[in-house]
This record gives sequence, C-alpha cells and structure tokens, in this order.
Amino acid sequence: MTLGPAPPAAAQRTPPGVRATARIRATRARDATVLPVLAGDGPFDLRRARPHGNQARVCILGAMSAPLGGDRLRIEATAEHDAHLHITTAAATIALRGPTTEHATYDVRLAVAERASLHWLPRPLISAARSNLRQSCTIDLAATARLLLREEIVLGRVGEPPGRLATRLTVRRDGRSLLEQHTMYGAGAPGWDGPAVLACHRAVGQILVVDPALDQQPPHARLLGDDPATGQAVLAPLAGPAILVTALAPDTLHLGRLLDAAQQVLRAVAPPPQPATADQRSAEACSPARPV
Repeated sequence: MTLGPAPPAAAQRTPPGVRATARIRATRARDATVLPVLAGDGPFDLRRARPHGNQARVCILGAMSAPLGGDRLRIEATAEHDAHLHITTAAATIALRGPTTEHATYDVRLAVAERASLHWLPRPLISAARSNLRQSCTIDLAATARLLLREEIVLGRVGEPPGRLATRLTVRRDGRSLLEQHTMYGAGAPGWDGPAVLACHRAVGQILVVDPALDQQPPHARLLGDDPATGQAVLAPLAGPAILVTALAPDTLHLGRLLDAAQQVLRAVAPPPQPATADQRSAEACSPARPV
C-alpha cells in the first residue's frame, strides 16, 4: 500500500480559541427602528431590549467566558439611513489567559449612515493578570450621522496586576479621519504606569460624541475633578463636530463618577441624546423588550 505525503503541519494543527461574530443591523420602518439582523454565536447572546422612542436597543449577554487567549471575536453593527441604534452589554467583559499564551482579539466594527445615530455603551473591560488582548474599534460615520461612545477599562482585578492590553480606536467621518488612538498597557508597554501616563491609576475611560450640531456651538476645553488622587477628566473638542472626554481614576467606582460628571457637562454643551449614567445603563439597557 502506498501512502501519500503527509499534510503540512499547519493543516494538522487546529488553531486554539473560539471564532465568533455577532451581527446587528438596524433599519428605519415608518416611525420606528427595527432589527432585521440580530445574530450571534459563541459567547455572543444578543437580546432585544425595550425600545426607547424610535431607538432600537440591543443588549449583548456573555454566554461563556471570553475573550480567552487565542479567541478571535468580532462585533459588526450597522445603523442604516435614519435608523437609531443603542447597544450595551449586560456585564463587564473580562480578558483572561485561557489555555494558551497566544493573544486574543476583540474587534468591533460600527457603521452609521446618513441621519442615523448609534450609541455604543459597553460595560467595563477588565484586563486580568496574564491575559493578552488586542482590542480594536473601527467606526465609519456618514456626514450627518451621530455617534455616542462610552468605554471604560480596568487594569487588573483587585490585588493583581493587569495583563497585556492593546487598544485601537479609529473613527472616520464622511471618509476622513476624525480620531486615531492607539494605547498599550501592561507587560511590554514601556512607561504605561509611569507619571506621564497612568501613574497610580488603574482605570481609564472616555466618552466620544460626534454630532453635526456641534459645528454651531463648539465646546471649550476644560478639566474635571478637583483631586488628582481620586481621578480627573479632560473634555476637549476635536477637529470636527466632536467632543472627546478622557478620564483617569484609581478604580472603576471613581471612574464612573468622573464620566457621569462629564455627562452633565456635555448636556449643557451638546444636543441630546446623551449617555445614560452608570445606574441608568445598568437598570434600563438590558430590560426585556415588551411582547409583540
């Protein structure tokens, strides 16, 4: 009996980790926003939440521990012409080491069409010890689109150092770059915990508002928070109809308070809709939808 050549080593080896994608598409139907596409697999369990006016709401529940080392996770969400979409998560996302030291990826792709709006309001991302995560968020906005983004990162659980975390945020408006941000924390990231970056703080967050109405009333830069030891935030206008709030704090409690305080300031300088407070997001975002 003649045996053929052995398959290449790469073909014999099964890549470690979970491959999963969640897809969300919102479209306008008369005076409401509907969700013709709401599909997730692996750790993504997508639920319709109670709508708010003409805004459709989706809550992402974690069906399993993720991301672990080697996982390749992706979320794709689109708000089509005149649609209004709000997305949040039911609980914090915890990056863990898993069975392999290979990095995990968590990629988010958001697209917002003309006169549409999208709220991306996930619960905090926690970088646990010995984890290795590369997270990216890429957002494409039409010229008349509106965006609200709020993100929070906690570096390490109580009493432990963080894992390795690299994040990238890319925002394009009308085909032009609005914001390009790349950060790295943990082992292999020089100076991340030094006085020029986070110092003693272990929680970092931001709010990004993009709205064409801001062209008519551009905000002024300001500093929020009286005591650097309990955290501070900077509100700054971007080169475009956008406001970016960046906050540093010793823990997630102080970070949430800072971002909620920034929200109050944004209400005075930016048109609604504005981000819900941490308590409102927890109570409302994952309320079950009413039966049809």
